[in-house]
This record gives sequence, C-alpha cells and structure tokens, in this order.
Amino acid sequence: MKKTVFRLATAFFACSFFMGMAQTKSLKTNMLISEKPFGQTTSNEPVILYTLKNTQGMEVQIMNYGAIITKIIVPDKNEVMEDVVLGFDQVADYINDSPYFGAVVGRYGNRIAAGKFSLDGKSYTLAAQNNGQHLHGGLKGFDKQVWRTVSKNGASLTLAYLSKDGEEGFPGNLEVQVTYTLGDDNALSMDYVAKTDQATVLNICNHSYFNLSGNVKRDVLDHKIQLNAPFFIPVDKVLIPTGEVKSVKGGPFDFTSAKKIGLDINAQDEQITLGGGYDHCYAFDKAPGAYGKIARVEDPTSGRVMEVFTTEPGVQFYTGNNLDGHLIGKYGAVYNKRTGFCLETQHYPDSPNKPNFPSTVLRPGETYTSKTVYQFSVQ
Repeated sequence: MKKTVFRLATAFFACSFFMGMAQTKSLKTNMLISEKPFGQTTSNEPVILYTLKNTQGMEVQIMNYGAIITKIIVPDKNEVMEDVVLGFDQVADYINDSPYFGAVVGRYGNRIAAGKFSLDGKSYTLAAQNNGQHLHGGLKGFDKQVWRTVSKNGASLTLAYLSKDGEEGFPGNLEVQVTYTLGDDNALSMDYVAKTDQATVLNICNHSYFNLSGNVKRDVLDHKIQLNAPFFIPVDKVLIPTGEVKSVKGGPFDFTSAKKIGLDINAQDEQITLGGGYDHCYAFDKAPGAYGKIARVEDPTSGRVMEVFTTEPGVQFYTGNNLDGHLIGKYGAVYNKRTGFCLETQHYPDSPNKPNFPSTVLRPGETYTSKTVYQFSVQ
C-alpha cells in the first residue's frame, strides 16, 4: 500500500476535499461520456448511469450506486460486440439481491474474522453477516451507497464517497474516490485514492464477475487463466486465512502456467472443498506497491482475452461457487454456478488480525492509492 504524507483537518472532509486534488493522468482518447437516469434507491436518491465509449467501439457503463460497473462491451475474434460482465438491467435488482456484481466493495473488501479487530489498543466490532465473519464492508458497505460525481471528461469518470466515523463499525471519517478511465487501447483503469482523519483499516476492490463468452453464453470452466502468483493464502472452514502463505507449485492452485479454470476445480483437495471451488487469495512475488501484470484470461471459443494489472499484493480468485440459478440477469441469462469468475485485486483477507500480512492500516496524514487495469484484446 503506497502512502504519502499530507496533513488534513477533520472538518475538511465535509467540504469534499478531493475536489482540488490532482486527478490521475488520463489515457489519450477521443471518448465522450454520456449519462441518463437509472431509477432511484429505496430512499428516493436518484441513480445515474454513465456510459464511456472509446474510438474502438468498446463501451463501459458505470452507475453512481455502488460505483458499479454494469456493462463492459468488447469485440470477439469476429468483431462481434458483446457484454463480458454479469449484472442486471435495473437498479432495483442490484439493491434487492446482488452478490456484489460490479461493485466497489469496502471499507474492507473480503473477510475479517468474527467481525473483530484491534487497532492502536482499541477493539472494534463489525457486522459478522457471512457465516459469523465480516464480509465486504458489512450490511451497508460501499456497494450500497450512492457516490457523488466529482468529475467527468473526455477520458475519465471520478466518483467519491464519504464514509463517516463509526459507519459499519469502522473508525474515522474516510473520504474515498475512484476514477474510471477508458483508453483507446481497450484498457479500463481504476484508480483509488483515500484519506482518513483517524487511524482505520482499508481494503478496496472492484467485484466484477467476468464471462468472456459474451452475454453469458456458457459457464467459465473452459476459460484459460494464468496467474502470476507463486503463493496462495490457505483458509479454514469459514474461509478465514490460517496465517500461512503457501506455494501453489504442482497442485490444483497452480495457475502459473495457463490452464482451464475447470481442470482441477473438483479436485479432492481440502482447500477446494472448503471454498466450493476457487475462493482464495493469491499472493504475488513483487515489491510492495509495484505495478505489474498479474493475470491473463482467455476464452478460446470467442477469442476474447483479458489481462489484469495492479499495484495490490494479492487477488481473490473466485469462481462463482455460490451462484445457484435464482438470479436472472441481463439478456435473460440464468446465473448458475460458475457462470462468472472474479479477480478482486486487494490486500489479503483478515489482514487486521494477521500481523505477518501486508498492513491495511491507513493513518491521518497518509494517502491511500491503488491502481487496477482490465485490458481487453482478442487472440
């Protein structure tokens, strides 16, 4: 986690201090951003849907509710444009019953054991809504908030949210922003910045479910994935890390060379059984905060390729094990088990309770920054 020193008074949060901050440099593009109403929340807050489109015809739709990516439309090898993320046609479906489709999750993405952690000698209690564990920010995390629009221009859309001290049990007023930038090289960049007025823990990530077949024609078991990760984080029966960092070499967790997602997904391995498939954090062998390529996924039938780059030390690889067919999404698709996969770039789960893991603590006067890029092409 990259941190820079910068003093900030608490009252400045209420004034949306990020308005004056320098924005991440945009990729060169002739893209225009359009917007339209997309319904409203249960408390009658208006939801806006933004569309980013580049000169190659790639299109990304993002709404200010949850900073959610609702569509990513890219070509296949025959130049057929189709959607490669799971989601819904109406905001009400995201509000009523969504497994974090496309959302920015926080304040703490992934799990915290028993919803408890200590920081600077003080104990904090969070919602423990997932088998007795805290998951993805709690009952009303970042994914269920209406973010404010900071800026939109020819290249980028910036959304921001103020998470107040005590929200979901976390300490400190935290101001966070995400900038989505769509380049003419078919790369979607997500740049996160955050500041706090009190020591807190922070682990933000995007939770898109991908299916490169286009419009969810098939499950993802034949997708080939390569993860540039020599280690994974073993978990216990409630998917909390044991504290180990284990080599993937030679086992079913080894994706250091490209292989089908489904090849070993039913292997008789205790860790796979615990997750019901892959639902584990992979750890990279790179310097803290270093930006690099960490994954490549290919759908051999469509020819679509997605490469992932990040500054984060890990990625949660999840294979849609809990999708059970009760959700009907875009294009009338039934979201059955393993119809989508996630690559959630992040710090490790339960880091606040694991001092040997990279720290997720953010303090006053420091700036949290994180960058992830999804780049699309054809093979």
